[in-house]
Amino acid sequence: MIGRLAGIVIDCPEPRALAGFYEVLLGAERVEDSAEWVTLAVDGGHPSFSLQRTDKFRAPDWVSGEPPQQMHLDILVDNLDDAEGQVLSLGGTLLDGSDKPIGFRVYADPAGHPFCLVTPEGLT
Repeated sequence: MIGRLAGIVIDCPEPRALAGFYEVLLGAERVEDSAEWVTLAVDGGHPSFSLQRTDKFRAPDWVSGEPPQQMHLDILVDNLDDAEGQVLSLGGTLLDGSDKPIGFRVYADPAGHPFCLVTPEGLT
């Protein structure tokens, strides 16, 4: 092993605004908070989950691939329908082309980053 994952950092135009979405989605606690950088503690704080301000962010287009997505998160949930309602109420969006199969669905956070809600059967 060369190292351990210390943190995940997502670039976005407004870290404080986007942090609220992920606080509720992940049950996270804000432990660092500035206009440039917000860190959330998730599951005891390791790895950390941070949002970094950038003026050059362009949301990826999941369907056309222009600009392409470069990474996404898989968020494990017990019930897709219940989780979807909560995600949409927080400002998330079900992405076009997500055919809502059993086990996972694809969304975007309020800044446009794609992520999936997955159930245990969707991991296999």
